[in-house]
Amino acid sequence: MVAALSWAARLKAGLARTREVLNTPVSELFSRRRIDESAYEELETALLQADCGVAATQAVLAALRKQKLEDGEALKRALKDALLQLLSPLERKLQVAEKPFVIMIAGVNGSGKTTSIGKLAKWLQGQRKSVLLAAGDTFRAAAHEQLVVWGERNGVPVIAQAGGDPGAVVFDALGAARARGVDVVIADTAGRLPTQLHLMEEIRKVKRVAAKAQAGAPHEVLLVLDANTGQNALAQVKAFDDALGLTGLILTKLDGTAKGGVVCAIAHARSKGSREKPIPILFVGVGEQIDDLRPFAARDFVEALVG
Repeated sequence: MVAALSWAARLKAGLARTREVLNTPVSELFSRRRIDESAYEELETALLQADCGVAATQAVLAALRKQKLEDGEALKRALKDALLQLLSPLERKLQVAEKPFVIMIAGVNGSGKTTSIGKLAKWLQGQRKSVLLAAGDTFRAAAHEQLVVWGERNGVPVIAQAGGDPGAVVFDALGAARARGVDVVIADTAGRLPTQLHLMEEIRKVKRVAAKAQAGAPHEVLLVLDANTGQNALAQVKAFDDALGLTGLILTKLDGTAKGGVVCAIAHARSKGSREKPIPILFVGVGEQIDDLRPFAARDFVEALVG
């Protein structure tokens, strides 16, 4: 039997495409005996091709240039340090404080939202928390059936109403959670594009209903992002944050084909002018297995990113 890969190995495999994009153009760069302006130009191209974004790339290069690096080995170490400094503010652990603790999940269709809910439920169970799922995606016909399947895989109850009002589903789920003494409620919402204004208003209603059903709810509002989306992820973050006030992100589909440098762009972005810090990434997903969702750790991510 082949031994299961460690999380570090799976994360490294998930970022294989990004590492290739970064390292192939600069494979000789890190072995240079002398660093000049052409080296920074090559690194700039590689960072942009890895989906790091213009603003984040310029910030990283500015930090490197200040150090007056002499050779390729020093450049590689400094690059890791600069990326770690950039990504560390994204790191925040999920803390379940209330009971029931309400997590509202948003995201566009195809982002891996329902799958991420199933994996998040599994992770929470590993933290010895009982979980209940609310099938609030009543817009898509098969959505609640998919959530029921994930509920069965995890052995957790699912509150669902075929074609019902999503607010009512969440309201019923919170009532059921209180009655059963459940620790965490994860509420799914309909996958939507930010341009679908009627659906964005519906998701705002779900949030309002949760707040009326329980003071302080939802305690987390998480957006699921497909790592293959690239720079369009920034537009999604801004639109959903404007509508809902996001507390965190889940980055999915780091499966070896995506360019994970988008996390650098997320780290450098400010979704609102009033935001002093970027919206944190609470979890990353690297595959299709039920345990392929883990908390985001900046240092592990940088090591897997640069190699």
